[in-house]
Amino acid sequence: MTIRPGHYTIPALTLPPGDLWVFGYGSVMWRPGFAHAEQRVGRVYGYHRALCVWSWVHRGTRARPGLVLGLDVGGSCQGIAFRIPAADKHEVADYLYRRELVTDGYQATLHRVHLDGASPDARAVMALTFRANRRHPQYAGKLDHRHAADTVRRARGLSGANPDYVASAVQQLQAMGIADRHLQEINLILQENED
Repeated sequence: MTIRPGHYTIPALTLPPGDLWVFGYGSVMWRPGFAHAEQRVGRVYGYHRALCVWSWVHRGTRARPGLVLGLDVGGSCQGIAFRIPAADKHEVADYLYRRELVTDGYQATLHRVHLDGASPDARAVMALTFRANRRHPQYAGKLDHRHAADTVRRARGLSGANPDYVASAVQQLQAMGIADRHLQEINLILQENED
């Protein structure tokens, strides 16, 4: 059962005992917004990163939605796993619920993350992350690159311009040595139209 305080739904999740790991694959990677004891590159299986969520608040509005990243079904996704000390985990989880669950366009979940460079006995951790809610009207699905770029170009929300979000995602992934050809193509289209 969930309750709705204000604008977000508190997930019916029981956080794991001890420290909390959080998996970021979008803006949480370059702007976590919370203190953490450690960060590691990690990978989730069963989901891939996609520009598949209409943004009605942070990077767009209902009248002119933007597009933001979500974990969508299939494949795998590299991102950053952040370790939060146990004493701070409920405060950090609450912050993330308020940030990510402004609407029900995402679903909070605990998912296994395989850490890069981890010892064989500690290769995977359970981490809090947010996947795209395919049953919600904000689920955009797979859009062609031109349509996505046109949408992004015109959108702006409480957290800023949508093109800045896409550029930040591409920059962060490049810094990590990750090539996301879909995001890069959309970003190139956005840059072409600026010239």
